[in-house]
Amino acid sequence: MATPLHRSIADELRRRIRRGDLGVGESVPSEAQLCEEFSASRGPVRQALATLRDEGLIGGGQGKRATVLDAVPAQPFESFLSFTRRAELTGHVPGQRLQEIALRRPEPEIAAALETDPDDLAVQLVRLRLLDGRPAMLERMTYVEPVGRRLLGADLDAGSIYALLTAEGVDLHSARHTFDAVPADALDARLLEVPEGFPLLRERRLTTDSQGAPIEWSDDRYRSDIATVTVRNTRSSRTAML
Repeated sequence: MATPLHRSIADELRRRIRRGDLGVGESVPSEAQLCEEFSASRGPVRQALATLRDEGLIGGGQGKRATVLDAVPAQPFESFLSFTRRAELTGHVPGQRLQEIALRRPEPEIAAALETDPDDLAVQLVRLRLLDGRPAMLERMTYVEPVGRRLLGADLDAGSIYALLTAEGVDLHSARHTFDAVPADALDARLLEVPEGFPLLRERRLTTDSQGAPIEWSDDRYRSDIATVTVRNTRSSRTAML
């Protein structure tokens, strides 16, 4: 299947920004120039520019010339469930390397988050995530035993765990995300190839099924020079003022 033209344009502009061919503060080629370069109408060009605006790479619009704001695409908050999907949406090649997986008793605070008894077993894994072959994020994931056992014999270097579990019929309904900054510990530093103490963006995530029962607890640590998060709030006229 052919890649839609607007996506091809966005991918190429994203590559130029990442390489530094279009530096922060520089103007993006005009719509007319992009139409000529890519033999495109204004529709696909405007879609491509809108995509880069949503990623926080460029600003401008409404008659103002688009300008490069950042060289690191932000991850849309609404797609923060799957690293693989986020990578694909922002023009990167995702990858992963499983470091360990085991059936064991989790730490007391994790057992409490998953609402399991202290002596219950859970499946815990550590996996390094890559963007274009470069270390980007380290996952420490814990699954309740009935769900986690599905992962013990799976090829977790093949792609998204969420896609695998969804295909198995697991009810992944909602997630609560908590973000903060933490210094890299020894394991983070070794696998993410940063110095100990390097600032990392941490996402702690509790995933539940449609009945509200916890399924997964994860502590994901991102290299702050590779990943960012953008949250967009829209005020609704139907929202009451409190």
